[in-house]
Amino acid sequence: MDIKPHLSKYWLTSGQDPDKEEKIEAICDFYKKVKELNQQGERTLSTDEMTGVQALERSHPGLPMLPGKIERREFEYIRHGTLCFTVNFDIFSGFIVSPTCGLHRKEEDFVMHIKNTVETDKEAKKWHIVLDNLNTHISEGLVRYVAALSHVTDDLGVKGSSGILKNKSSRAEFLSDPSHKIVFHYTPKHCSWLNQVEIWFSILVRKVLRRGNFSSLEDLREKVLSFIDYFNETMAKPFKWTYQGKPMAI
Repeated sequence: MDIKPHLSKYWLTSGQDPDKEEKIEAICDFYKKVKELNQQGERTLSTDEMTGVQALERSHPGLPMLPGKIERREFEYIRHGTLCFTVNFDIFSGFIVSPTCGLHRKEEDFVMHIKNTVETDKEAKKWHIVLDNLNTHISEGLVRYVAALSHVTDDLGVKGSSGILKNKSSRAEFLSDPSHKIVFHYTPKHCSWLNQVEIWFSILVRKVLRRGNFSSLEDLREKVLSFIDYFNETMAKPFKWTYQGKPMAI
């Protein structure tokens, strides 16, 4: 009974990243500077996509809770498709800023999301955005947009061949340049827990998605966006980040 062979937990062996601990410490150090950066007129966001959000409609109404009885939900459902929500969590204020809802998460979709986000505050001196290493977060289109916004006139090269656009590493290095108008701070591989917007996604799942009943994609979209408005009005506050960047024990 002490061994409990009937139980198990998932475990992920992290990919080889020689700079993993340094990157974790860099993200944690960045979180410590958020208040100072805000005082300097710089915006700090945590950004990511929640993909494949299903619009599920229960085939029949459920049975409500009664004293001594839990709610009963219909097992069968009608699937109306999926949506992708791209969300910015303002690390300083705790507000959700300029969310995007669409059918896809292609390169051009994310570039447009960043453009729309920047347009919400034209007075900001600089934007800092924490995000993971998804290929759309290190794309050619994003490099070209940041270069134009930051007045970079150097030759960007050719994707897959030369220069800044050559590969993901060269593009990530350019997008992380602190001299640019937008500075991206990338989490190490398999460290999405470092991105604070993931905490907000867990709130969305608990409050809206897990027990939701959605009659269409538009119904799903409206309910999520309405919750974002409600969250900003009544619940928004910065998360208290306590992790110090020290190696995690296995």
